[in-house]
Parts: sequence; C-alpha cells; structure tokens
Amino acid sequence: MRCFAVLGPSQTGKTTLVEKLGSLEGVPRKSASPYKLNLLEFEFLAETWCALDAPGSIEALVHAQHALLASDICVLCVSAAPDEAVLAAPYLRVIEASGTPCIIFINRIDEPRGKLREVIAALQDYSSHALVLRQVPIREGEQIVGSVDLISERAWRYREGQTSSLIAIPDNVLEREHEARTELLDHLSEYDDWLLEELVEDREPDSAALYAVSSRILKQNRITPVFIGAASHNNGVNRLMKAIRHEAPPADALRNRLATACGAAEASIIAVTFHAYHRPNVGKAIYARALGNGIKQGSTLGDAGLGALQDAITGKPLANGGPSLGAIFATVKSDRLAVPAILSQTAALDPPDWTSPPTPMLQRILVPTSERDENKLSATLAKLAETDRGVTIRQEESTGAHLVSVQGPLHLRELSRALSEVFHVEVTDQPPHPVYRETASKPAEVHYRHRKQTGGAGQFADVKLNLHPNERGGGFSFAEIVKGGAVPRNFIPAVEAGAREAMEKGPLGFGVIDVGVVLTDGQHHSVDSSEFAFRAAGKMGVKQALSQAAPVLMQPIARVDIQIPSIYTGGLVQIVSALKGQVLGFDRDETTKGWDTFRALLPGSALEELARALRSATQGIGHFSSVFDHYEEMYGKEADAIITTHGAHAG
Repeated sequence: MRCFAVLGPSQTGKTTLVEKLGSLEGVPRKSASPYKLNLLEFEFLAETWCALDAPGSIEALVHAQHALLASDICVLCVSAAPDEAVLAAPYLRVIEASGTPCIIFINRIDEPRGKLREVIAALQDYSSHALVLRQVPIREGEQIVGSVDLISERAWRYREGQTSSLIAIPDNVLEREHEARTELLDHLSEYDDWLLEELVEDREPDSAALYAVSSRILKQNRITPVFIGAASHNNGVNRLMKAIRHEAPPADALRNRLATACGAAEASIIAVTFHAYHRPNVGKAIYARALGNGIKQGSTLGDAGLGALQDAITGKPLANGGPSLGAIFATVKSDRLAVPAILSQTAALDPPDWTSPPTPMLQRILVPTSERDENKLSATLAKLAETDRGVTIRQEESTGAHLVSVQGPLHLRELSRALSEVFHVEVTDQPPHPVYRETASKPAEVHYRHRKQTGGAGQFADVKLNLHPNERGGGFSFAEIVKGGAVPRNFIPAVEAGAREAMEKGPLGFGVIDVGVVLTDGQHHSVDSSEFAFRAAGKMGVKQALSQAAPVLMQPIARVDIQIPSIYTGGLVQIVSALKGQVLGFDRDETTKGWDTFRALLPGSALEELARALRSATQGIGHFSSVFDHYEEMYGKEADAIITTHGAHAG
C-alpha cells in the first residue's frame, strides 16, 4: 500500500478532492475519526492507495502534523485566490519541517478569483522550496476551460464530471506555455546535469526523460510542483493522481526519513503510530503504518505488546493476521503503545520535534454537571490527553479544579463533545480564576502579644516585628535580631512559620509577595510559652503589620512570543497597546520563510483577549506562547474592581 496525506485550510475543497481521487476507478472505502482525520482506501492503476484526509481547522493542526508521519508524500490543497495564500502558511511550515515531499493543488480554478501567477507568488512567500508550475490554464474569457501539461506539451479540455479530452494547444496559450515551460526546465536543470547540458546545447529534451527527472527531484524534496483543477467538477483530478502515483517516493523513503529524524538505524524501524481516538465500548483505537514485515497480534513494538489488529477502515480483524508492508492498520487493547511514536521491536522512539502542536491559547475550568462524575472526570481527561496532544490538563493551583488548555473555542467544543458522547460525562466550562497578588508599599512596626488561658497551662508569646517591602522578585525573607534571649532560640522558627502562613492571604484578599519580616524583640513565659503560641503570634502580628503597610494590588505580567506571518506583524503593535502591553520587538523567524516572532509583555488577564484578537487579525493563523515574567502594581478604579470581585471584598 502507498499512502499520502491531503492537507489544507478549511473551505479549499480538500475533502472533495480526496473523495474525487478515491472515486477515479470505483468506490473507495472510508473511515472517519472524531478528530476529523479521515482515511480513504482505493485502487488506482492496479495499486492500493490510502489517502489521509487531514482536518482543515487550524485548531486541529496537530492531527495534520501527525498524518505526515505516515505519508510518503502530501498534497497541499489551496485556494485560487491570491489573498488567501497566507492561510496555507501553517501547512507549508510543517510540511517543510517534516521533510515530506509535497505537491500543491490549486483548487476551484473554475471560480475567477485572481491570476494564477499571483497565487503562486503569494504562496512562494511562505515556501523555501521553489514552487514550479506544471500546468498552465486554457482560458475562454474569464473562465478556465482546460490546461496544458508543461512536460508533455499536451492540452486537455475539461468536461463536466468526466475525464478531460485531448485537444491542440490553442494559439492564445502558446506564448504563455512556452514561457512557463522554460521556467520549469530552468528549475529542474538546477538539480540535473544531463538536463542542464541539453538546455545549454539547445536540444529539446524527451518528455519521458523529463518526467523521470521531475520524479527524482520531487522524491529528493528539492522542489514543489504545482497543479491546478476544480475537484468539484473532477477537473485536473486524474492528472494529479497520476503525478502522485508516478512521483511519490516508496515506503522505504519514509522509513529512512523517520530514522534520520530520530537518529535510529533505518533497518530497525518496523512501524509508526500516528493517530488514536476512543471508541465507545471498545476503548482506545490506534492507527499505525507498517514499515517492516512480521507485525502480528501479540508482537512487541517498543516496550508494549500489540492487541487485536484490525482493518483501519472496517474495524474487522486483519485477514492475514498482520498488515502488509506499507499498510495502514488499527490496533485496540494496546493502551501502552505510544502515539505518536516511531517503533522498533525494542524501542518506542519519540516523534520528531516538528510534530509538537502549537501552544494552547485558551484555558478553561471544566466542571462536571453531576457530582458522581467528579472523580471520573480526572481519569477521563487523562485518557483524552493521550489521544490529543493539542490539549494539556492540570489542576488549578488555587482551587484544585480541572484546568484544560486547548487550541481555541472549536477545540474546546470538540473536547466537550468527546466527553459527552464517548465517556458520558457532561461538563460546563468557565474561565480560570485570576492570579493576583499583593505586597506592602511601606514599612510597618507592630508589637503583638498572644495570650490565652483555658485552665492548666496557657498560651503566651510576645513578639515585636518590623515588616518592610522587598525588591521586586525578592520573595519573602525572615531575619531576627533578638538579644538577651527575649525569645528563646527554639521558638524563633515558629515565629517564621507563622509569618509565612500570614503571607497566604493579605488584607486585600490575595497572596502576599516580596515582603521581609524582622523579629526584633519579644517576651516569653517559662511555662505557658510554646512553639504553637509563637507561631500564632508571628502569624497574627504579621497580618496586623500588613494592614498597616499600605497594601497594594499586584498583577501578573507575562512575556509573550507570538508566531505570525510577516504580513500581520505591523498590526500587532496596536493590539498589544490596546491590551495595555509593552512591545519588546520582533525578529524574522530564521527557520520558516515568511514568519516573524513578535515579543511583548502583557498583563496575565489580557491573554485570553489576545487570543481572540490574534485569531481575528490573522484569520486564525497566528499563535502565541507565554511565560510568567513578573508582578507589577495596580492602582485606581481597575484595582478596586478586582479587589471587589476577587479579593477580600468579594461577595
């Protein structure tokens, strides 16, 4: 079996293209995953093929990335509108990082939306590989009615729902065809000495030889050929499939690519897992591709045994007990099998770095609607995280609630749907609790006496404390300058423990940071003093001092790195300024053509709004990662509102 992935933005006709490819010579077999990664098996020219139809939503990009792990070649389906070329930028980025040979298919050319040259020029802004046109359109007025193959120099007229008919190249296309063919040959000759010599000697190269040269160069991932068509009308689909068949590398090229990426011996790699999801009443189903022989039920791959092996489309047991070389198969009851992973019989190797998903930009607390699901939710979320690397799960620090980080609102809906339909756990979501702090803005001095008599031995501790602000980021500090044993040495650690406990919640209602406490003096009683009493005195004394030290609210400031196509960079200044952030600058992304890394400091409370603004400004393409940087003071009405809503005055 040979395998290719079809990637592309939403609304480019990607799924229609896959279905038309699979229907060229009969009825395909299709399987769908809840994550919208669909498998389509079909026959073409006596060969078995599997197309991996990757989801088009940018929030599901991780599943498209994983599909490349199992693909000999990929097809990037793009729009025929030049101003929509930027939507393909994330896919070009991951395709190039993966080293997967790629063919671009410009779809829906029946809709006049711009010049083909402009589309390719716009796409070239995001590709370090030369994009080489393999066909030129035949136009009648504004309509594209056919195409000319630049290698065979044969013209084809489209027919609705049928294969195209061979025609003579129209006179009005000859000049453009000659120009485009010359450009194609120039690109190919950069990687082939024979062709270069033919062109230098002004000899016309043979078409069969040109096809062989083009195929070899694509397999070497040197260039990216571009084809055109309209999948909904079946135009250009047959030509595209022939190119895939003739020019796609064999499965052993994929094995070599994966071995190089993970530093393993090529011969040791036997399979790659690339997708998993949970089936109701079945458990986790894992998709894998066989890259070696001898895979059977009960075989050991990595450090896990294989459970039942199934046909990936039907779910039925494999007819021959194991998959053939290159075949996609499913396995269940193999929960210890890592996904995604590159597998030998002795090791499960981590997938390459390029398979890592974008950092999740949306955080939500999930709350089960039924109390009986409270304990079940934690284990269920862990299972979902095993099959969707785009989501991360942790507990909220302040409440212990289930905090999920997802790619965006669509991803959140998919997660909630899976919880409901597969695991029968209904949840609601709410924003996480804000993380504010407070600190002292001036020194304070207190004398606090803890005295309690309840019969028998009482409680007595007397402390004098000086409290002062520390420098930003200095944290909590404690010191003592007690003289003459006024506070016995064995009680001083208890005073410090009480002071630390007082930091958990200050007079504004938030945790206290960057404060120092000095124990200067005190008194003790030979009978009634104890560690407990001095701890209580330390805690209450510091609380009293904090209320006298002009407490001020502190908000978290995050350092944000935004990955964004360069055409959108200028607009980020206004977005960051509107969110009361500070622009730190931007640099060209040295690893990806056409992308920038934009850096800024933003209030932590603005990160969700940044995600919304970024989605709107970049058509969903831009994404960011953030790390805590520091706390800074807040004053005025905004601070008062936060204290009222979330602090000591809440409720």
